[in-house]
Amino acid sequence: MKERCTMDEAEHIVNTYADMVYKFALSLTRNKDQADDVFQNVFLRYSKTLPVFENEEHTKAWFFTVTRNCCRSYLTTAFLRHHVPLEVDIPVERKEENALYYYVMKLPTNYRMVIHLFYYEQLTTKQIADILHKKDATIRTWLKRAREQLKTMLEGCDIDEIL
Repeated sequence: MKERCTMDEAEHIVNTYADMVYKFALSLTRNKDQADDVFQNVFLRYSKTLPVFENEEHTKAWFFTVTRNCCRSYLTTAFLRHHVPLEVDIPVERKEENALYYYVMKLPTNYRMVIHLFYYEQLTTKQIADILHKKDATIRTWLKRAREQLKTMLEGCDIDEIL
């Protein structure tokens, strides 16, 4: 059994997973400032516990689970229940991605989460099911429904208006 990781190893893990955690937090919160807060909470939890991971898949699963849980906790605070954001942040550089990202952010949280994990993080439906503690069939259903909703949204719009 491996001992707890050193500070160098911890720094390496933070550098390795920072982008992944931030993007996932941003997809769940839809706001840069809230994603920043969640990001800090995730790595604060990591630094307090310094968990020992079995492999790369276990490490990613831990970070996705903790990010999801931190988002849930953050989004249910009293401050946010009485706070209405003025707009959705869309930090994408290419216009085509910007339009698609805009529509993905309109999806319900469960659909947004599986779209992000499947397409942006390239996880399998089985891996997503393990992370979210759902059945594989549920994840496939959510993906199918999310794709259908995106297709419906994109059929009725003029992409050039958004770009």
